[in-house]
Amino acid sequence: MTFKINSKFLKSSYFITELSLCTIRLHDNSKFPWLILIPKRKNKNDISELNSKDQLLLIKEIVFVSNCMKKLFKTSKLNVEKIGNIVSQLHIHIISRSKKDETWPLSVWVTKEKSYSKRSAVELIEKIRNSIKKKR
Repeated sequence: MTFKINSKFLKSSYFITELSLCTIRLHDNSKFPWLILIPKRKNKNDISELNSKDQLLLIKEIVFVSNCMKKLFKTSKLNVEKIGNIVSQLHIHIISRSKKDETWPLSVWVTKEKSYSKRSAVELIEKIRNSIKKKR
């Protein structure tokens, strides 16, 4: 059995790129810059289920993507979350926040999502890819 991304992610996010451990996807909610890191390991629902090498690599990739987000979106506040109540497949949300965003200081989960237009999604994905490539 090979690694597969849960179909809910495929419907609600866009592929950006691959890192050593994780695939990076843009969550389809234009209200917040919101990335999802999904470790490419089958049948994993929690960080504790990864071997110690993958646990360390996951933390490094979270920090790497977080730094890219801070620089690209000029934010000092990120929400980094591992929840998994709706989709149990191991994934990490990295969300850029601002005091000017719609739900500040509340959670991003308290507002209805707004999808990207096709054009804005393509443009943002390219911006994020370029940012990640520069930092590698």
